[in-house]
Amino acid sequence: MFQNHAIDFDLLKKRAYNLRWATVPEGVIPLTAADPDFKSAPEIAEAISQFAKDRYFCYTPPEGLPEFKEAISNYFQTRRNVPVQPEYAFPVDSAAFGIYLTCQAFLNIGDEAIIFDPVDFLFRYSIENVGATAVSFAIPPGTTTVDFEQMEKLITKKTKMICLCNPLNPTGKVFTKSELLQLGEIACKHNLIILSDEIWSDIVFAPAVFTSIAAINEEIRNQTITITGFSKSYGLAGLRIGAVIAHNLKHYNLLMDISLHNSTVHGATVLSQIAATTALNDCAYYLNDFVSHLSKTKTLIVDELNTIPGFNCIAPDGCYVAFTAITGTNKSSQEIYELLLQDAKVAVVPGLKQWFGNGAEGYIRMSFATSTEVIQEAMHRIKKVIK
Repeated sequence: MFQNHAIDFDLLKKRAYNLRWATVPEGVIPLTAADPDFKSAPEIAEAISQFAKDRYFCYTPPEGLPEFKEAISNYFQTRRNVPVQPEYAFPVDSAAFGIYLTCQAFLNIGDEAIIFDPVDFLFRYSIENVGATAVSFAIPPGTTTVDFEQMEKLITKKTKMICLCNPLNPTGKVFTKSELLQLGEIACKHNLIILSDEIWSDIVFAPAVFTSIAAINEEIRNQTITITGFSKSYGLAGLRIGAVIAHNLKHYNLLMDISLHNSTVHGATVLSQIAATTALNDCAYYLNDFVSHLSKTKTLIVDELNTIPGFNCIAPDGCYVAFTAITGTNKSSQEIYELLLQDAKVAVVPGLKQWFGNGAEGYIRMSFATSTEVIQEAMHRIKKVIK
């Protein structure tokens, strides 16, 4: 399933939007949005097809299908060592909305929330759109232990939340258990909500080990809202499905009230919930094979990038993106982006504030969730232009 011949490039050029094959000029290789080039597991398509054949597309319970909630609970208990009660987990139409919803629920105008730098723009976007202020804490690429005591100095009376992205997009850092314990203790000390975005938690490369911060202890768990999704692991971005998990009744009730699910204004579609349930229950083999393939493309792209003059890439421990320093070229991120797009016919994501924050300047990000052949061709083109 993860070979070049398994990719239907003609279909991708019709269906893969969000900076990818359907939106770039003909002949351009898009190593852009973190969305795999591979088809989803066949069990997912079969489950959707079987459900659709019955021709009933009724309202779902506002809190989500029971089978979806059970699948989330089982996954977190068996794979993450987190005692999740099914009634405290509910589907949302994307992990991105889960982040926004959590900010809506726990932040007011004038509040502050700490975010990492660099990190996906959705954190700043969500915080600022509810009238709060995002305060950046720098975490450079690599595995150097993060001293969260420095982060604690950013906490003021206005601080209400710490946003954890683990593994960290775009650098690929996987936080250690000791780092998470320190962060969690700080959050408990100051009574701060931990927004834990774990959408990348299945994409981790040995010897790195993922730890869910809610697994550390009950006190930290009760400060945590866990968010996950299925676009990165199972290729379901277009189905718009994620999950928000509270760890106590008070937080769950607040999130459900803010979500507007009870009024049917918002909610995840029934087919999306069927797809995600099938992914969790029946597609572990697919995920294992996918991560095995990604381990190979990660090694390939990192090795190739580090042979290009002026480029330097630290291998990520998680995520399937290569975050590459390009300061040695004496060009800005935007300049390199334009050069590669125009001359190499390779689209990357430039390290601009609008995407990842100020800490991303001097970097570009490339997705390697594709075939080895696509990576090899893209690297050949880039080398030819840069050299």
